[in-house]
This record gives sequence, structure tokens and C-alpha cells, in this order.
Amino acid sequence: MASRASNFCIDAADPYTQTRWWAQVLDDFVIDPEYDADPGAEEDGLRGPDDRFLLFLKVPEPKTVKNRMHLCLRPTDRSRDEEVDRILALGATIVDDRRNGDKGWAVLADPEGNEFCVLGPYRPGS
Repeated sequence: MASRASNFCIDAADPYTQTRWWAQVLDDFVIDPEYDADPGAEEDGLRGPDDRFLLFLKVPEPKTVKNRMHLCLRPTDRSRDEEVDRILALGATIVDDRRNGDKGWAVLADPEGNEFCVLGPYRPGS
């Protein structure tokens, strides 16, 4: 037997706002009615494919060091660079640009500073 990932928790100063921001970034995750909270709530979340969750949990301390784990995103309907531009327009910041032509990735941070990567486009079977 092995374990199956159920959810991924992300510390947040404002779970409500973070949930709504990430809902704009991820097209395969939606605000979950079970976690659909009011501003100021202790937790909020997104439901993704196969009933997996991203949960944003309120913590009192700000992020101070690099994430030990992060999300890697692959755009489904546009190029990596177009997706980076789209997410930057939503309020992300660029942390490290490791793009080299069609290879490499960009490291971005969400509005609370949590890092994530944008890789090349998703290609089924690859």
C-alpha cells in the first residue's frame, strides 16, 4: 500500500484573497463550497482534479525564507511566456528568470511571496 496526496496546504496571511487569486491562475481548480469562506476566515480552498485540494491556512507570521515545496505549472492553451505574462498581470512577481529560448522556466511569487514555477506547455503523453 502507498499513500495518496489529498491536499496541499499553503500558509497565508489572507486565505480568502489567496484562494481567489489562485483560482484565476489555475483553470482546473475551483473555489470549493466547503471551504468558500468570508474575508478574515482561518482557511479557504480550491478543489482540483480528482478531488484534490489546495488549502490556504491563516498563519500569523509572514513568509521569511524560500519555500521548501512549490507548485510547478504548465500552461494548457498558450506558451510558457504568454502564461508568465498573464500571471504577472494578475499580480505575481518574477523571482528568478531561468528561461533560455524555448527551454527553462520562470520562478514567480504569488501576492504573498510564495514561489511557484511556470514551465513549458503541457503536452499530453509527455
